[in-house]
Amino acid sequence: MPPEAIKIRRAATRDIQTLAEFNIAMAQETEDRSLDPATVQSGVSGVIESSARGFYLIAEAGETCIGALLITFEWSDWRNGDLWWIQSVYVLPTHRQKGVFRQLYEAVVSQATAHGDVRGIRLYVEKDNLKAQRVYEHLKMTRTPYQIYEQMF
Repeated sequence: MPPEAIKIRRAATRDIQTLAEFNIAMAQETEDRSLDPATVQSGVSGVIESSARGFYLIAEAGETCIGALLITFEWSDWRNGDLWWIQSVYVLPTHRQKGVFRQLYEAVVSQATAHGDVRGIRLYVEKDNLKAQRVYEHLKMTRTPYQIYEQMF
């Protein structure tokens, strides 16, 4: 698919169901994890309804949503600005390796640099998802020395 055939836009209320389906598919594919559809749909709605939580970008081919990602914000007191975290990345299997993520990523970089107080972009990736890691490295993202620890509630 030629890059000019893909349109990148911010997600809207009409995209909630599709984004929830993408998140469910991504969790199943990358972590073999089944997510509760009602919880995921509420979580997606929470972002769409409150821009303070973040925003989704959608990649469309014609009227079809073929990929998406979520941006959330982290304040960095060290940098006196925000770090944008890329999360919930999903591209339909039929549209992979066609530059869809690259266009989504370039849109994130463009919006972040235009914003003025964004100091960087980060993402985390499942440790065994080598294919995704190669994509991120190809886009000149670098692996950090940090490991993520968590306690979930």
